Amino acid sequence: MKQIEVQIMGQSYLLGCPDGGEAQLREAVERVDAAMCKIRDAGKVKARDRIAVLASLNLAFDLAAQQAAPAATPAPAAAPDTTDTDPKTAQLIQRLDQALAGDGHLL
Repeated sequence: MKQIEVQIMGQSYLLGCPDGGEAQLREAVERVDAAMCKIRDAGKVKARDRIAVLASLNLAFDLAAQQAAPAATPAPAAAPDTTDTDPKTAQLIQRLDQALAGDGHLL
């Protein structure tokens, strides 16, 4: 297993990578980075840990939807829009803020 250095939202991470899995890992990093940057750039969420949780939930939701309907059109690589125009998203952000209020270091 080798280690590769990647950047997510401008921060460097050193990740373990199985032999032959570098391209797949870099693709995953690109998806996570894009999802997190989209949430950050929307300007509604500032804390890196909350951005990471929302991006993770968005990516997991996309994956579950894709697996539930394999014949359907694949889900986009980027996370869905997280602006407050979606009431469910606003509610999710509020619940995350409450749940993470006492924990500033989720990651």
